[in-house]
Amino acid sequence: MKKRGVGLANMWYGIGNTGLPNPASAYIELLDDGTVIVLTGCADIGQGSTTTLAQIAAEEMGVDIEDVRVVSADTGITPDAGATSASRQTYISGNAVKMAAKEAKTILVETAARMLEVDEDSLILEDRKIVVKNDKDKFVKIKECLGKCRAEGKLTLGHGWFNPDVTALNPEDGQGKPYATYAFATQVAEVEVNTETGEVKVLKIFAAHDVGKAINPINVEGQIEGGCMIGVGFALMEQVKVDKGNIKTPNLATYLIPTAMDTPEIYPIIVEDPEVTGPFGAKGVGEPALIPTAAAIVNAIYDAVGVRITDLPVTPEKLLKEIKKERN
Repeated sequence: MKKRGVGLANMWYGIGNTGLPNPASAYIELLDDGTVIVLTGCADIGQGSTTTLAQIAAEEMGVDIEDVRVVSADTGITPDAGATSASRQTYISGNAVKMAAKEAKTILVETAARMLEVDEDSLILEDRKIVVKNDKDKFVKIKECLGKCRAEGKLTLGHGWFNPDVTALNPEDGQGKPYATYAFATQVAEVEVNTETGEVKVLKIFAAHDVGKAINPINVEGQIEGGCMIGVGFALMEQVKVDKGNIKTPNLATYLIPTAMDTPEIYPIIVEDPEVTGPFGAKGVGEPALIPTAAAIVNAIYDAVGVRITDLPVTPEKLLKEIKKERN
């Protein structure tokens, strides 16, 4: 017999290193042709940080993303950005890039103000132009302004660094401010359990995540979907078996992970509640995407068959044994 169940799980997760300094820095140069060069130590290991940082730089500098070139994770030339871990890079390196861009455009804005005979505060950068806020017909192209800067011997460079406002935890009572911001999420899983074999099939996952501001919504959805699949593997398949210090599951033939055939319908839901200290309101979404998944699946299994499993993964053998015990 096959039974279905629905389970829910919530989570909150601190962004960045716990109660420790974890700064990131970045350099930006605006070249004569309007190209923006971003130097960052942020290592993109598939999470899409290079694209996100390019978007942040483009937004702040008022250019298109095609105008931005990101040079990243080269220890010979890029400044330190800390580890790509703790879901921190969008929040911390994103802030560093935004600050570097803000500094790089300072000379540009000052020059444009003189060219347009307006106050610097009245200017914004958009669409490769420096525009008067209240009179969009009055502007100077960024490349034209750069020509003026170079004629005056002025370069357009910027550096920025950001370190979250945290404090170390007090060893006596555990109090402190370990993180500057937190991610929040709720996930709901629907499963189908075969009570004769113990097999569990995840049918659907609804994943709602507070990301502050989605700099790249498609990227965020991809991270949520990927995180959910890691959670599926954690809940149902993945298990490191060790015997007297020897790993007995050293490869993918013995250490099982989900495949496309195991992928349920995943519905990523982006919740935007801007983080005031984040770049354009953004914060991390990497690890938070996988944290509630296993709990939601286990709760759904309980809803389906009334058996509570507290030892992962929930293998068919383990679940069938508990189902039979519950029957007896």
